[in-house]
Amino acid sequence: MDAQLTAFLGVAAVMVALPGADFTVVVRNALASRSAGVATALGVAGGLLVHTALAVAGLAAVLVAVPVLFRTVQLLGGAYVLYLGISALRAARRGTGQAGAAEAAAGRGDGQHATNGTRRALRQGFLTNALNPKAPVLFLSLLPQFVPPGAAPLPRTLLLAAIVVLLALIWFPAVALLVDRLGRWLRRPRTARAIEGGSGAALTVLGAVLVTGTLPH
Repeated sequence: MDAQLTAFLGVAAVMVALPGADFTVVVRNALASRSAGVATALGVAGGLLVHTALAVAGLAAVLVAVPVLFRTVQLLGGAYVLYLGISALRAARRGTGQAGAAEAAAGRGDGQHATNGTRRALRQGFLTNALNPKAPVLFLSLLPQFVPPGAAPLPRTLLLAAIVVLLALIWFPAVALLVDRLGRWLRRPRTARAIEGGSGAALTVLGAVLVTGTLPH
């Protein structure tokens, strides 16, 4: 492995692991069940795959170059994250959060409910990441920095993009499984409501920041 690739691996690992909307949604859904948490994690990785594919194809440059288009994506992403945050806050207030819903479904033996919950979690993970307007800018500015002079840009960029997605496929499911492992403690009513409320507050703030366009460039 060359020095640039090693450096990129470190940068990408930090970038993927930094807490944000993706991390918060994975933790929140993992409180419902292991399958919901892992599904959310896979959805996040799917969103990253979209962003890296756009960067490789050069289409992200269009998003960056057209302010109206960028702002539209920013509003959509912010509105969705804001919606998730407000939903979590309302669930925490009522005591009907993800953990409570999972326990109720388990008590009923509701397999269809679990299936629908997994699909919803997958969709939430994907949309939370795919509608993040900062991701195209990040990838568009980051990936070219690690293409050595004289190297063919496409194969190298594809490799870098694959590394990012692979790291996401390792990190986010690991987070989901850890939350599930600690689930007996985390799903205690008081603890679960605190986490639900904290997740809701974090998502609401992130969504508001995106909607108002106050996130630093």
